[in-house]
Amino acid sequence: MTMALDVGRWLKLVRCNRPLIHNMTNLVVTNVVANALLALGASPVMAYAHEEVEEMAKLAGAVALNMGTLTPDLVAGMILAGRAAAEAQIPVVFDPVGVGATQYRQQAAQEILAQVPLSVLKGNGGEISHMVGVGGSVRGVDAQTVGSGLREAMAEYARAHQLVVVATGAEDLVTDGQTVWVLSNGDVRLSEITGSGCMVTALIAAFLAICDAPCQLAQMAEASVAAITCFNVAAETAARMAQGPGTFVPQLFDALKALTPEDVNRRARLKDTVA
Repeated sequence: MTMALDVGRWLKLVRCNRPLIHNMTNLVVTNVVANALLALGASPVMAYAHEEVEEMAKLAGAVALNMGTLTPDLVAGMILAGRAAAEAQIPVVFDPVGVGATQYRQQAAQEILAQVPLSVLKGNGGEISHMVGVGGSVRGVDAQTVGSGLREAMAEYARAHQLVVVATGAEDLVTDGQTVWVLSNGDVRLSEITGSGCMVTALIAAFLAICDAPCQLAQMAEASVAAITCFNVAAETAARMAQGPGTFVPQLFDALKALTPEDVNRRARLKDTVA
């Protein structure tokens, strides 16, 4: 069946509330992540020092953890920030970038999962396939293969761990364990730039910050669907204007800024099925 989700309402709420999002993100893409949040209407902060991450997390509306440029210091800081946020009932999104590519990334992801109560686990199809145990592989930080039975495994993992699972790809999948959403917006140019997945992680955090506390799984799943859809619809607009990847990124920021609730509702391509 087709899902009647008012994505535009979520966009309005983000812009009205301008939530502060604490990002511990990939150092390669810190600038574009901050700009994407600003363009859509949220407020970014990037704090990494152990001396302040707990305090900053508690000031934020949500926390986004991204292990793209991984170090032991970053892992320790993510655990501090994530636990502080969870204790304050602040949503936490975790993006296990490149998990499975090396033993260290696998170890770091499992350590964070074991110590931080997550709201959303988000990755590309290869990463999430690996995390939920259906195979899948990555090359560097990019998805190479996706495991069979991914939708069913994602839903089972979401139920077992009481969180929302998101897998991005040609079609994006979102599940809270009860429902699986299939999102069909987006453009191939997103795969030609650095940081598209990292921007999505941050925007999911911005939309989670609007959820009622304590956040319920179904509402967090809707927030994730809305965030991804807004980003992908903006990407479609940007792709029409861009000449290549170099002009696509600034066009993407412009499209996020210009996106209207009416436009995103009209263009959203969403389907939901029982998990």
